Amino acid sequence: MTNRVVANGMPLLELRGISKSFGGVAALTDVDFTLRAGEIHGLVGENGAGKSTTMKIIAGVHSEYQGTMEIAGERMHFRSARDAKAAGIGMVHQELSIVRDLSVAENVLLGMQPVNRLGLIDYPAMVRIAGEQLKRLGIDVDPRQPIGMLPLGMQQLVEIARVLFSGARIIILDEPTSALSPPEVETLFAILRRVRDEGHSLVFISHFLDDILRVSDTVTIFRNGRRIETAPVPDIDKGWIIERMIGKGHEELEESYTGEIHLDSKPDAPVVMTTEGLTVAGVFEDVSLQVRGGEVLGIYGFMGSGQLELARALFGKLQLEQGTIRLDGQPVRLRNTAAARLAGLAFVPESRRSMLFHMEPVFKNVTIAILDRISRLWVKPSAERAIANQHVKSLQIRPPLVDRPLGTLSGGNQQKVALAKWLTYFPKVLLLSEPTRGMDVGAKDDVLKIVRSLRERGIGVVVVSTEPETVLSMADRILVMKRGRITKEFASEVVSKDRLLAAA
Repeated sequence: MTNRVVANGMPLLELRGISKSFGGVAALTDVDFTLRAGEIHGLVGENGAGKSTTMKIIAGVHSEYQGTMEIAGERMHFRSARDAKAAGIGMVHQELSIVRDLSVAENVLLGMQPVNRLGLIDYPAMVRIAGEQLKRLGIDVDPRQPIGMLPLGMQQLVEIARVLFSGARIIILDEPTSALSPPEVETLFAILRRVRDEGHSLVFISHFLDDILRVSDTVTIFRNGRRIETAPVPDIDKGWIIERMIGKGHEELEESYTGEIHLDSKPDAPVVMTTEGLTVAGVFEDVSLQVRGGEVLGIYGFMGSGQLELARALFGKLQLEQGTIRLDGQPVRLRNTAAARLAGLAFVPESRRSMLFHMEPVFKNVTIAILDRISRLWVKPSAERAIANQHVKSLQIRPPLVDRPLGTLSGGNQQKVALAKWLTYFPKVLLLSEPTRGMDVGAKDDVLKIVRSLRERGIGVVVVSTEPETVLSMADRILVMKRGRITKEFASEVVSKDRLLAAA
């Protein structure tokens, strides 16, 4: 389906002169933004450019700001997310807010469950209503199934269904395709177009520029807390977007999105980890591989191929049923994460929320892995701050404020903090699961430099991802997983995104 031109549509949401600061640091400066009725409006920009802050103001998450907001011509200033929801605004955050122990139906109707004559939740009616809603959206899943048992991509679609069921007329989606396989992306796009054609308005935040151009009607560029430009999609292309996002070097950057990469594998480097026949029934089977010191091994596959679960198993977070793991030639049993860390493994999962302390300051997150090394009887915050300041400067974490709560940083800068944690404690093997998920091209380049610096120190790095661009930009050698098995290896050869997709 081609993108529509909706320039003549009536404005549904208008922001005028929006400014917002955190701790004296400007996050937004004099931002104007218009969302028209019945459009999908793509929003792009580097991490920290102001996209998410703007959307959180609309969604009532940030209530203190300067400027005005109007919805359907009426002045609004939300004091909470509940206020925004009551006004018909729903937001699907990049870090999902599903309740894993509840069923799909309970998540779809969370807070809106039907009740019977006794005032009790009517479970049969809930399952029926949720099933009808999911079917209408083209989501094929049993509403009675525990949502925690579903792949991350399907959980994402269910959360979108919940926001739609709430009756939201303005729907904000923050990186909705970052955890989806290509077929799931197609399902999502069909849902978004159907919802748009029913009269809803959507804001689509993404770092996948191809996705932005395919599904959006209009695109707005943010840079350094300002709105740079807005244009209808039929009038622009990827190069136009990149040039305005970063302001320079767009020709080289655009080539990195589509070009071929020559892998420089290191067959003579020492082997630091070997696996033989690793198996978890129904997840992955007979996985055998080698990781060499000073090498980045990429493991790529579509969502559900098993590579994300493999990384968890290698760090003791998922118990193996069969197989052997050797580090420096010696067999190890990784019963839990403590055993894995003691053996010399480190792990940064795809969900930053699960490994970082968002309410704590940046410096505490950076030094958590080495507290036993920098203190004997008690922790000295001054020593923690000194270490954190070094990494904040070297990794260009923005803003450079180590006392700022981690949760106020952008997703890309939070990921840098997660990596800084392991720059203070060098493991033998570092496992990175979706290390650039939800990041803009500039932040991805920063993470790439960090990974290369670790590789140069002799660490074996394993990057598992559902994003071909991620493994292509980072890996010296690539394994492809399909349906739980390694099916292809690329080493010392030219490889492209098309070849990876074909192998997966």
